[in-house]
Amino acid sequence: MASRGTVKASGNFKASEDAEVLHKAMKGLGTDEDSILQLLTARSNAQRQEIKATYKTLFGKDLVSDLKGELGGKFETLIVGLMTPPIAYDVTSLRNAIKGAGTDEKVLVEILSSRTCQQVKDIIAGYRQGFQHKCNRFYNKYDDNLEEDVCGDTSGHFKRLLVILLQANRQRGIQGGEIENDAQALFKAGEQHFGTDEQAFVTILGNRSAEHLRKVFDAYMKLSGFEMEESIQRETSGCLRDLLLAVVKCARSVPGYFAETLYYSMKGAGTDDNTLIRVMVTRSEVDMLDIRAEFRRKFACSLHSMIRGDTGGDYRKALLLLCGGDDA
Repeated sequence: MASRGTVKASGNFKASEDAEVLHKAMKGLGTDEDSILQLLTARSNAQRQEIKATYKTLFGKDLVSDLKGELGGKFETLIVGLMTPPIAYDVTSLRNAIKGAGTDEKVLVEILSSRTCQQVKDIIAGYRQGFQHKCNRFYNKYDDNLEEDVCGDTSGHFKRLLVILLQANRQRGIQGGEIENDAQALFKAGEQHFGTDEQAFVTILGNRSAEHLRKVFDAYMKLSGFEMEESIQRETSGCLRDLLLAVVKCARSVPGYFAETLYYSMKGAGTDDNTLIRVMVTRSEVDMLDIRAEFRRKFACSLHSMIRGDTGGDYRKALLLLCGGDDA
């Protein structure tokens, strides 16, 4: 399947030439940020990894360390994100969401509801490996097991649904005979029930394929008169509600889910830069063209114009290059 990303591999790519350009941009007094952002947003992640290896060979220095030394703030965070392999980026995002005081549930919700089963398996394997390599003293007490770390930091039905998603064992395709049963079970668990049977929502939404769930949502609408999202809003709350909604939205359309995520990261006072950076980095080579189209369809502006109005400087320039065009 052709990539729906805005960032594609460069045709006449020479890692040594790119490494030279980056070295020159950081050499001596001052930094040529423009050269750095123009180059790195025009290379695929695989090509950036080649540049990183070649830079080490040519100059005996770590490219990411040099970039961190020369750049700062949100722009640095974005560029370092672009230099990180995709699975390692998800692993680091999840680790940072769990470690320390408090938990960033938003990151757990976003990553585990939107990744494919294979990606989740790769993340679990990367989490185990990555934290055996680095800072053993610090990470050993967490056993390097993503499921254990998630369980230690969450609770209740929210934890249960995260654990189901971490099994990466969703049914494939559409289970014809189950569509009506699932819709009935969800209706009984919520709208028809005094109180809510959250476990029914967790089990059905966590274990079925996206294609199957879309059919269930249609059947549920006919049965109850409500969209699935409306019932979840009314019947659940807190982190569980956020996770159930994310699973439903991703079953309907992953680009649609990310279009909303981007919109709400910039809407209102202040910007949730961590979310903005994370989505632009992780989706730029995957489905950013579709996210842009969904954004334009759902909201009264283009993704490009919202980024332009909400950010500044080199950070804005790099984000707009990842966005790849204006749909105004």
